[in-house]
Amino acid sequence: MHVSRIELADYRNYRRAELRLQPGSTLFVGKNGQGKTNLVEAIVVLATGGSHRVPGEAALVRAGADSAIIRSELTHGSRTISVDVQLQRKGANKAQAQGKRIPMRNLPRYAQVVLFAPEDLAIVRGEPGGRRKFLDDLVVHRQPRLAGTIADYEKVLRQRNSLLKSARQTRMRPEDLTTLDVWDDRMVGLGLELEAARQRIVQDLAPHVDHAYQAIAGAEHATRLELETNVPPSADDYRTMLEQRRQDELDRAVSLVGPHRDDLHLQLNDLLARHYASHGESWSYALSLKLASAQLLRGDSAGDPVLILDDVFAELDTTRRDRLASAIEDFEQVLITAAVEDDVPSELANRKIRISDGEIEDADDS
Repeated sequence: MHVSRIELADYRNYRRAELRLQPGSTLFVGKNGQGKTNLVEAIVVLATGGSHRVPGEAALVRAGADSAIIRSELTHGSRTISVDVQLQRKGANKAQAQGKRIPMRNLPRYAQVVLFAPEDLAIVRGEPGGRRKFLDDLVVHRQPRLAGTIADYEKVLRQRNSLLKSARQTRMRPEDLTTLDVWDDRMVGLGLELEAARQRIVQDLAPHVDHAYQAIAGAEHATRLELETNVPPSADDYRTMLEQRRQDELDRAVSLVGPHRDDLHLQLNDLLARHYASHGESWSYALSLKLASAQLLRGDSAGDPVLILDDVFAELDTTRRDRLASAIEDFEQVLITAAVEDDVPSELANRKIRISDGEIEDADDS
């Protein structure tokens, strides 16, 4: 798959912009703050329904406008489809494919994108929530229907935590909380489905991560992925654990058992990377996770995901730049942003598009 056309209206610092893209690698170059990342972020929104940089949509709408529009044409082999998104400053966002309204959560059915940005270093070195989001994003790309499962689980978790907080304030006894039993049943069903999907992702991803790390770092380091969880393997055991932890949950007013407590342990030579990996090793690990994701997705479908590298090469030494270029050269479409053109290996900069103050300049097909 590749993005063949993108059009923006009132998106970030773009009043109006339209661009036709080609397969292969394209370099968006310009000084910092000009709109390079905004442009590729719009493509991420088309594929996921949300930004990788901000939690809400209000920041994506240009100052003074009520909504932002992203229109696109996505080419899958010989077939091109249109996918459009309208982001509201207030109210519900809208999406459509081939002119027909679709739920925002169904966008991954039409577009697959793997993004690597500087923020992704937090997958390796940050808090567990970032690693859970990485897994869940990949789960949804592989099985878009599970977006509904994840959303429903999060809703149940919020409702259950609210009930626990209320119960603590009113000093209710555990045996009087019959409403909590209803939420427990919902949590068990949804939690087991989400946990199984995460376990499959980790198992399938692990060999690709090891291969990608070798390709990027060029060193004989062994990576290992392990999902740390307190979710029991069966529904009966899950319910039993919830019953056993109920008093603790009432005391703390928070749910203590479930996929929301998971963590993905990323090991390098049998040591946790977030504690022991150097800055360079952490960057290589984060890159490996994203490249492995791209390899996994291309193996699941007839086409490649679009690979986006947002301001990545500036953080790599020359050797790692060249190795990364070799690792991604056969993807159908690679979109790269850089403030300094010379940071990007020449084989990835055959087509350059210069961006200045929210304006797209003519492409340079050198």
